[in-house]
Amino acid sequence: MLVEYGFRLPSALDNRPLNFDEFMKITNQVIYVSATPAEFEIQNSMVGNKGYFPHRRQRIGQEEILPFVLPGETIAGQAHRLPSPRPAGGASALQISRTDEPSEKFDVATAGAPLVVEQIIRPTGLLDPKITIKPLKNQIDDTIELCRQRVEKGERVLITTLTKRTAEDLADYLREVGLKVRYLHSDIDAIERVEILRGLRAADFDILVGINLLREGLDLPEVSLVCILDADKEGFLRSQTSLIQTAGRAARHVNGEVVLFADIVTQSMEALISISEYRRARQMEYNEKHGITPQTVRRAVQESLHTILRGREIAASIIQEAGGDFNLTELLRELEEEMQEASANLEFERAALLRDQIMEIKSGTGLAKIEPKRRPIKYTRHTGRRRSRV
Repeated sequence: MLVEYGFRLPSALDNRPLNFDEFMKITNQVIYVSATPAEFEIQNSMVGNKGYFPHRRQRIGQEEILPFVLPGETIAGQAHRLPSPRPAGGASALQISRTDEPSEKFDVATAGAPLVVEQIIRPTGLLDPKITIKPLKNQIDDTIELCRQRVEKGERVLITTLTKRTAEDLADYLREVGLKVRYLHSDIDAIERVEILRGLRAADFDILVGINLLREGLDLPEVSLVCILDADKEGFLRSQTSLIQTAGRAARHVNGEVVLFADIVTQSMEALISISEYRRARQMEYNEKHGITPQTVRRAVQESLHTILRGREIAASIIQEAGGDFNLTELLRELEEEMQEASANLEFERAALLRDQIMEIKSGTGLAKIEPKRRPIKYTRHTGRRRSRV
């Protein structure tokens, strides 16, 4: 539309991002890496696959087909049939190349054979967390008792709820019973969110209540317990993928445990329990075979952002005491640096615009001109006269 109405040159049509189908058509070999691979990743990890098998939402009313190429054939608008749909997530449903088996045992020659490689052994020897199911009745009282047990050991706890209001109310209630707790959800800005997570690791508080904690990219080695309230409320927040990822938040501690509060066992819960038991069995077998003792991950707590902000406040106070304005001074310096950079890059229109902005700010505030850094004056060796600046 911008090209048609003259706001962009026609060449802009060649500079747009590729859509998903266009991107997949120009790729050759693809590796999908995921702790919770979905149907799309599994079905596209096939021997001889040179195209891609569209997501199920794109195949409504269509037959299940996979566009892979057999040896000696080419893609000519035809797709070869998938032998049989393979379910996602179940380890027993697929031929898996395990890390402790020689690669010769894995079928990499038969067209259509699955290419799924598992990697569940950790260098620290840690096991997947234990899964415990407790009834919904008295789930809050049970959670409080579990939290107190972990706090006494100096460990941290994550609690997931279904709504923001529930997270806030639960945090207030836990605080009233004497626990150090904070809540975390999408209404909290990014900087404060980082500070909350740092505070949890630094033991400023012991319990963090949230809704979708798995999406935060959390790396919290101190967390040993994850409590999932209303785990049998099947949906996005309690799906198989969400439960597996949420449970993984406790997988970096040697005492990792996940407690599901539910009255019925949903399919997502069954998948979580099945995968966790399978992984734990493999991990324990590997540790016993190689004499590995699991150890909790150790990682230093990152420096607080308040340290940086405190430094800026000190600098601001010094300049203000001297009669200057820190924020305006910093702004003008940044604008002058940008102006000089634009001029060096021959972007004269942008440099002129920045110059006008600098002059307008100075005229409105009455600040003295901030001189850019000048090169030192050099003198000739024989005459002693100074040379002109470059």
